[in-house]
Amino acid sequence: MLFRSLTGIGLAGALALCAASGAVAQEPDRIFDKSTVWRPLTPNDKLVVYGVDDPAVSGVACWYTQPEKGGIKGTLGLAEDVSDISLACRQTGPIQFKEKMKQGEVVFSERRSLIFKSMQIVRGCDVARNTLIYMVYSDKVIQGSPKNSTSAVPLAPWGTEPAAKCADFFKG
Repeated sequence: MLFRSLTGIGLAGALALCAASGAVAQEPDRIFDKSTVWRPLTPNDKLVVYGVDDPAVSGVACWYTQPEKGGIKGTLGLAEDVSDISLACRQTGPIQFKEKMKQGEVVFSERRSLIFKSMQIVRGCDVARNTLIYMVYSDKVIQGSPKNSTSAVPLAPWGTEPAAKCADFFKG
């Protein structure tokens, strides 16, 4: 019963964080995983690769790899996932901006522990190089984490479509 109450509190906090940050609620696509620690009676520790599409920029997708704990705590959802997350974003089709956006806007967010830690992918525009920049990081409500990863998507022509200008779609 206590676990169910704590899970509800953690879920409510994560939903509030997503609503406050403007992150679009989407489920990442699980691409594949690779076991890193074998456990005889419980699930193994793994590195898992996920894919997400940028909800405001069609033609851009990001893939991130994160460790997931196995064992009893991982099975019960009580293990806190570490902050080591890598990121790669690429142009997958013609770039089309769906809306105006701000520097550092959240593209995707998910919780990384029962209550306090979340992982976020944020987006910005390097106007001088006409390049979208994506950064993934994890944070804690109580204490921040310096671990992060960055990826860049230069806006290039696609087929006969000219390259979009990210400066035209970013507010101040």
